Amino acid sequence: MGSLQLYLIVSLSWAFFFPYAQQLQSSQTQILLQIRKHLEYPSSLEVMNTFDGDLCNVSPSREMTIACQNNVVTELRIMGDKFVKFRGFNGVPIPNQTLSERFSMNSFVTTLSRLSSLRVLSLISLGIWGPLPEKIHRLSSLEFLDFSSNFIFGQIPPKISTMVQLHSMVLDGNYFNDTVPDWLDSLTNLTFLSLKRNRLTGQFPSSLSKIRTLADVSLSHNEISGELPDLSALTNLNVLDMRDNKLNSVLPVMPKGLITLLLSKNALSGEIPKHFGRMAQLQHLDLSSNQLTRSPPPFLFNLPNITYLNLASNKMSGSLPNPLRCSTKLGYVDISDNKLTGALPTCLGSSSDKRMVKFGGNCFSSDLQHQREASFCAESLAETGKSRRKEKLLVVAAFVSGAVILIVLLPFGLIFLYRRLCKRTVQELSVPPKVVQENSPAAVPSELLASARFISQAMKLGAQTVPMCRSFSFQELKDATKDFDKSMLLGEGSIGKLYRGKLENGTLVAVRCLPLSKKYSVQNLKVRLDVLSKLHHPHLVGLFGHCIEGDGHDYSSVKQVVLLVYEYVPTGNYRTLLTETYPEKVLKWSDRLTILIGVAKAIHFLHTGVIPGSFNNRLKTNNILLDEHRIPKLSDYGTSIITEEIEKHETKGEGTKSRKNLVEDDVYNFGYILLESLVGPIVTGREETFLLNDMASFGSTDGRRRIVDPVVLTTCSQESLSRVVSITKKCISTDVLSRPSFEDVLWNLQYAAQVQGATDAEQKADSIS
Repeated sequence: MGSLQLYLIVSLSWAFFFPYAQQLQSSQTQILLQIRKHLEYPSSLEVMNTFDGDLCNVSPSREMTIACQNNVVTELRIMGDKFVKFRGFNGVPIPNQTLSERFSMNSFVTTLSRLSSLRVLSLISLGIWGPLPEKIHRLSSLEFLDFSSNFIFGQIPPKISTMVQLHSMVLDGNYFNDTVPDWLDSLTNLTFLSLKRNRLTGQFPSSLSKIRTLADVSLSHNEISGELPDLSALTNLNVLDMRDNKLNSVLPVMPKGLITLLLSKNALSGEIPKHFGRMAQLQHLDLSSNQLTRSPPPFLFNLPNITYLNLASNKMSGSLPNPLRCSTKLGYVDISDNKLTGALPTCLGSSSDKRMVKFGGNCFSSDLQHQREASFCAESLAETGKSRRKEKLLVVAAFVSGAVILIVLLPFGLIFLYRRLCKRTVQELSVPPKVVQENSPAAVPSELLASARFISQAMKLGAQTVPMCRSFSFQELKDATKDFDKSMLLGEGSIGKLYRGKLENGTLVAVRCLPLSKKYSVQNLKVRLDVLSKLHHPHLVGLFGHCIEGDGHDYSSVKQVVLLVYEYVPTGNYRTLLTETYPEKVLKWSDRLTILIGVAKAIHFLHTGVIPGSFNNRLKTNNILLDEHRIPKLSDYGTSIITEEIEKHETKGEGTKSRKNLVEDDVYNFGYILLESLVGPIVTGREETFLLNDMASFGSTDGRRRIVDPVVLTTCSQESLSRVVSITKKCISTDVLSRPSFEDVLWNLQYAAQVQGATDAEQKADSIS
């Protein structure tokens, strides 16, 4: 009897359980199908027409991603094909661009809100139109919201302020036409805010300066006016993009940790303040097309990490000091269309390190063809002198007024201070003093002392404030890469697989899985990883952190894999710009030289910026990534620091190295990068054939015409080309001892660039005349 009762109970339990589980899954599926209907069956959701199984199992793609947990949808990403924007959009649907007149934003958001466990929502270029309703706040679990490139107008709903889980809010490319919300400080976890390309008006919201978690703020291409507030409290802010607005204040105090500051096309006035000289992390600074005055402060050109500096189209006057110190990392400078006078400083001239410099439209005494008459700039100097005298008078008047007020108020202040001190003394006598026991400093581990040879030269030069390499958990990186799904795979090579990923805060990363064949002490491995994290250079892809995933729970050794987390550079690699696949993007010779010099500087830093140097850096043209300014960044560098034991090799009597050792030599591999810059990408596996059959052709003019890339031939000077051909031959020589040092490689490239720059200037002058 007992067994029968147990059987009935189990049977009833299964009968109740299964319908409920199927109903839950079915309800989520029905919501997704309703969303598809609201969006009028976009092509990106066609997979729903033929897929018979659980929609949570649909393979993610660029057009659609559905992620689930515990039978509910937690992530929904849909990208449509309605990319065209209309400046004249006035809230009325546009055929073939917006969704039809039948679309109801209110009903659509009601349906969306039924996905109550949603953490990620991204609906891009789907033609969604209408005001965003308040009920969007019902998605209270949302951490990432992206409605970019749609036709949403009106105000940003105030009820969003209750969505306290939000880390990222992206509403770019819409038609929001109210003021920027001043309740944003309610979003205490907000890290990434982007409202670019809307019609937002009003003042810059002061509430933003209270969100300590902010790392990236982009409000460019709006109609925001008034003053920029003091933003120094935003200590985590890395990027501030306020281009193309109507800001009309002086430059405020900025966070010292800013990396990118873009304020072009506003009405900012006054001079560049001195505190900009303390922004040691700054790499990209664009203050062009404003009304800034005085001469550019010399410290801007020598900030330790500055690579891009644009001060064009302002009202700057006066002269620059000569000599002027320019950072070796500075790759682009634009001071054109101001009212600058005197001699152009040497470090901005053609005889300096190779960098792109624009200085036309001033009154410099050199390059008169591209300069204005001296009288044009003299008027500006006279106006500046009057302005300065007026400012001095105001300062004197303010000082006198302040002194009078101080004399009047001083007696009252002394009385108040005396009473306050007496009160505090009484309170302190009535409270027993605290006993504070200081902890003694921890002993330095012997493993760390044993690894003291890994001392970065960057630290010696004052970069001790560089943060330690962050340690990620394996689960974090599994989540970021969707459990290392094939759709996230970027590539696979001899050193492991590379995956694209997105961290919880929305940051895009590239995750390199590096298998280890030897045992390492975890302490020693962490020291090596810390060394790798300190290799900061403008032409190296940044390393965010690592994860050590081993098989030993006692953490005494690691035998499986190290995961390296790099910044994600999505704009392509050097190899793709050496092909005819995108003929409009193929690089001319001077551009190739600029990229090669940047990479050579990075490699030279890897050889000399850490002790011992990193010499096996997997150099290939497709490992050279280019950012939005075409500044090169080398990836997959420094892995020898982790994968190889540091050993002392005796070089005497070694003789010629094997083919394997030749390939692993940085100078040799960089020679191949030079070679592909000359002739275009060489098919993998045909390198030896090219060396045997075609390399000799470089010796004659006719031979060069046959094998050198036509784009190079039509945009180079013969002297510049010959210099690079010569150093290329030396780099790929089979005789190891005849290969040049990297100092020689860099010097030759810079010489070739200077020669090419002079030729380009002459040709431009001839065309103008």
